[in-house]
Amino acid sequence: MLYKIRFFIAILVFLMAIVGLLGIFYPLPIFDVQIAPLIQKVIIDFTVIAFITLVLIILLTLLFGRIYCSVLCPFGIFQEFIALLRGKNKEKTRANLPIKYFISAITFGALIGGSVLIIRYIEPYTYFGSVVTLSIIGIVAAIIILILTLSKNRYFCTNICPVGCILGLISKVSLLKIHIKKEDCVSCRKCEKNCPSGCISIDTQNIENETCIKCLKCIGLCPKKAIKYSVKPKQEIIFSPKRRELLIAGSALVILIGALKAGYELSKNMARNVRNVILPLGAMNANRMYNKCLNCNLCVKACPNKILKKADNNFGAIHTDYNEGEKFCKFDCIECSKVCPSGAIKKLSVEEKQRTRIAMAVINPEKCTKCGICVSECPTGAITKEENKNAIVDASKCIGCGKCKKHCPASAIEIFAINEQQRV
Repeated sequence: MLYKIRFFIAILVFLMAIVGLLGIFYPLPIFDVQIAPLIQKVIIDFTVIAFITLVLIILLTLLFGRIYCSVLCPFGIFQEFIALLRGKNKEKTRANLPIKYFISAITFGALIGGSVLIIRYIEPYTYFGSVVTLSIIGIVAAIIILILTLSKNRYFCTNICPVGCILGLISKVSLLKIHIKKEDCVSCRKCEKNCPSGCISIDTQNIENETCIKCLKCIGLCPKKAIKYSVKPKQEIIFSPKRRELLIAGSALVILIGALKAGYELSKNMARNVRNVILPLGAMNANRMYNKCLNCNLCVKACPNKILKKADNNFGAIHTDYNEGEKFCKFDCIECSKVCPSGAIKKLSVEEKQRTRIAMAVINPEKCTKCGICVSECPTGAITKEENKNAIVDASKCIGCGKCKKHCPASAIEIFAINEQQRV
């Protein structure tokens, strides 16, 4: 029963994530509880709500273990569906490789240092967004993990995923654990053979809660009800770190410090040579956007005028293209600001948006036909025109929304990027 309830909730979460990333409906709580974007938001665009949400997820893990991985992570749920299609395990999958600690140290070290470059290529939420929005990186990653899941089930979650690694370490001290009641176990091995993360050993009658993703499948399969999800008896709780574990922890710490420095250097240098990139409202500048945007593409799908573009060879993060879609940014629209889960696009009110310059319009006097259409279309009154003269842009009022460019019949207006978004 517990497994069915958990699985039903997971399906709802997965469906909400799909419709959100497709731009059909944005279920705010689903994306605002994704670990990596949440950590980044707390670091770079601190809000009380984001901090409280992160604390609640940590408390949830301290209480129930890695329930997040089987209920709230859409990419984890995606892997579970793949495993169901595959059928029963042909062989036991068991591994808890130390490399995951080093991957996690590099990933979160670089993130805290200021760059998301590494996390874009390994974090499950980013993968999921890339897959759903048909980005090349996401598709390639999905194929690799599909093969991995078909051969080794939840191997990615237990041995590669940096979020899973952090949650696993917290789960080691969680209050509720899945454990075997030894006097009732008949060693039928049903639980061991069907465990997707390979964390059950009947030979030692032990369940490794660090890698256990709390799918709860084993509880329903046990014919003798010998598997419990409860407070583990004190006599079974043993904490005695071995020399190997201490060496791994020390090595991971050294790597974390190195990744912090690398992340800091990356954040300073990655977008230094980028020019002429118009960014979404609230992105501030090219360097910040490049180093904070996870490329989940949620804002791309949410943009009603479809002017936001995915990362490409010219700029490795979301950016604006006034040659796409409706070709201008709606004056009263803040959808990209509302949906960004990582803080790469700062949340702004409509009033703040209407006073924030994201680019600059320039009128070519040689092409201007003096029709005056741009004057009537400009939402900020930045364009004026005297009788029988060319229109003029008041730089102190222009916010670079591009509406004048769209409506200019002579193609006399160009929109140019600026170095820093600012209030007018």
